[in-house]
Amino acid sequence: MSDFNIAYYTARELSKKIESKEISPVEATQSYLDRIETLDKKLNSYITVSREEALSAAHRAEREIISGQYRGPLHGIPVAVKDQLLTKDIQTTAGSEILRGWIPERDATCIVKLKDAGAVVIGKTNMTEYAITTNHNFPYGIPLNPWDPTRYTGSSSGGSAAATAAFLCATSLGEDTGGSVRGPASFCGLAGLRPTWGLVSRYGLLAASWSMDTVGPISRTVEDCAMTLQAISGYDPLDPYTWKIAVPDYLSSLSGDIRDVKIGVVKERLHTDDVDIEVRTTVEAATDVLKQLTKFVEEISLPDIVHCATYSMTIGLVEGAAVHRNIIRNHSHMYQRELRLVNLVGSLIPAQTYYKAQQLRGVWRERLLKVLESYDVLVYPTSPSTAPKVPPPTGLQNRADAKADLYGRRSFTHPVNLAGCPALSVNCGFNSEGLPVGLQIIGRPGEDSTVLNVGYAYQEATDWHKRRPVIS
Repeated sequence: MSDFNIAYYTARELSKKIESKEISPVEATQSYLDRIETLDKKLNSYITVSREEALSAAHRAEREIISGQYRGPLHGIPVAVKDQLLTKDIQTTAGSEILRGWIPERDATCIVKLKDAGAVVIGKTNMTEYAITTNHNFPYGIPLNPWDPTRYTGSSSGGSAAATAAFLCATSLGEDTGGSVRGPASFCGLAGLRPTWGLVSRYGLLAASWSMDTVGPISRTVEDCAMTLQAISGYDPLDPYTWKIAVPDYLSSLSGDIRDVKIGVVKERLHTDDVDIEVRTTVEAATDVLKQLTKFVEEISLPDIVHCATYSMTIGLVEGAAVHRNIIRNHSHMYQRELRLVNLVGSLIPAQTYYKAQQLRGVWRERLLKVLESYDVLVYPTSPSTAPKVPPPTGLQNRADAKADLYGRRSFTHPVNLAGCPALSVNCGFNSEGLPVGLQIIGRPGEDSTVLNVGYAYQEATDWHKRRPVIS
């Protein structure tokens, strides 16, 4: 079996071949390591590649599988993880020079669960500093988009998306505070899930915003997303905010039958000048596909959705500054300039403003959940545009830029994190420049299976997810 063929299998396809012993975990891991060595210097998707640790884990998985100790779908699968998660004996930087060289003595719960599932942690992916900064502040260099290396990968989990889209891992973990799983998935043509808040433990995650941070999978297909989510979900006594509920079998729930699923298309996020015309027509075509798969698709109105990013950003800035208060007081010079300014702004926001934002958050959550009593899922674009060009370093935003940011792309992803709902971005086509477009599918808290199944049904009816970027 050639390395080329191994690298291009989906995680689910590779899982079946590893289970049947057609491919060994060592072969699979070596294949990805070889591609990383050849290609990642062009994409900058990894901060740390754990070559020796990965090969050791792959050999262990191989021995276990040969001896009949198969652990499940992720056994022997090479997984990349955002450098925001603690990894025992592997450098963890949170994308900051402050933590360069830090080797944690313990794993985050997500990493423990991955290892318990038999997964191979192949490396730590690139991210913005502490997952807090707002634009393109990557101290370890900007990860580039495999579909066009002059383009941005999107938000703080950009390294995970770049590595997954370029076949430098089988699947990956990102972290979504206000869209940092869904945005990169949209820009890089992937399936990215922000799970229900509280479904996945955050113990060992270096926080950005305690009330909105969520670890989630970034994968090439919805099946791969479900497989990855299965391994990392579940109650954790070390994280008191995790749900004490049984974890569904997400893979088995992918029937593709959505005939009775009621879908609402949010007109304020589709028919607006904020949305690029090619993104709009591509998403409209995707909703036409959904109309063939279910008996009930209709347009709905949610006027308040356009304001959600202002509430979310206020909350996130204050909570981020609270996380970093000791460094802000004593060592603020150690941050990159952008994060230093962001944290200072968060420190200056009055308590009453934070409280008001939380009140508005409660009002919005109540309204969204009320709408979701009538519809099983809501859909609209993940982002109003495709991946933008990587810009040169810039200074502070002016008032017009800040307003455009809040009422532009952030207003497409931030409504979900305010409500704690699950949301999936799936590739629904490409624009005239060959750049991917994302369709966002939002569901009720705890109903991640429904969201995944709608995405799966759409993928089964189309072939956008089968396209590959050309990288050499």
